Amino acid sequence: MPQQTLQPPLTSPDQLDGTLSAKGFAVLGADSVCKMAGISLDALKLLESSWHDLPPDQYLKDGGRYRRRRHASFQVNSHAVQAVPHRAHWQPVSYNALHGGMQRWFDPMATEVVQQDAWQKLLRWLAQVASKAQGEQTWFTEAHQFRIDTTDGIGRPTPEGAHRDGVCWVAVFLIGRHGIKGGETRVFDIDSPNGQRFTLSEPWSVLLLDDTRVIHETTPIQPEQPGGWRDTLVVTLRSGAFLDEPAGLTN
Repeated sequence: MPQQTLQPPLTSPDQLDGTLSAKGFAVLGADSVCKMAGISLDALKLLESSWHDLPPDQYLKDGGRYRRRRHASFQVNSHAVQAVPHRAHWQPVSYNALHGGMQRWFDPMATEVVQQDAWQKLLRWLAQVASKAQGEQTWFTEAHQFRIDTTDGIGRPTPEGAHRDGVCWVAVFLIGRHGIKGGETRVFDIDSPNGQRFTLSEPWSVLLLDDTRVIHETTPIQPEQPGGWRDTLVVTLRSGAFLDEPAGLTN
């Protein structure tokens, strides 16, 4: 019996700001992403091959082998993107009970990816969305390329469970999924039982989240055929500074 999935509640570009304000999250289809960011879908697709060259995540505390990733950091505003020297990804345990409290030095994103015009436009557009909601400013931005596979029979996109990222805004782009079932996205109000569940399936569709108002998770994936995987791009934007380990703390 085919798996039934709930379609995402797509928002039109002209309703994006209002939807984010009212609900704390919104989902855009790929056409809307391209229209708002001024990027062709073909240009975005040129980035996709880099997901086939992600090294294993060496920090999984559950002993799994199902996650591959790369990481990069930038300072971004509506007009410019500035890469910063490669740095560790760090979260306090209050935001990530499983992997918080330690510096995680993931391999950097490839130079040929972050220098692409499509990549630069994508980050500037996200900064524009954030600045429209919170005022024009520089956003301390982290990007994570993920591949979750079914090497272990099951892959966990969010092994830490429903969570916040400790930032202001989160964008979760679905890059592709192959030979899997599961991977349902769930978004919940931070202070009520209200929530919504759906499955992202269109390449370059995006879930935009106000990280101060909602928590989110993605359910595990299972194989429908050998070698199944789910690729995503997660971009976080934080006001004021990167989320770094406080001075004086040690791992």
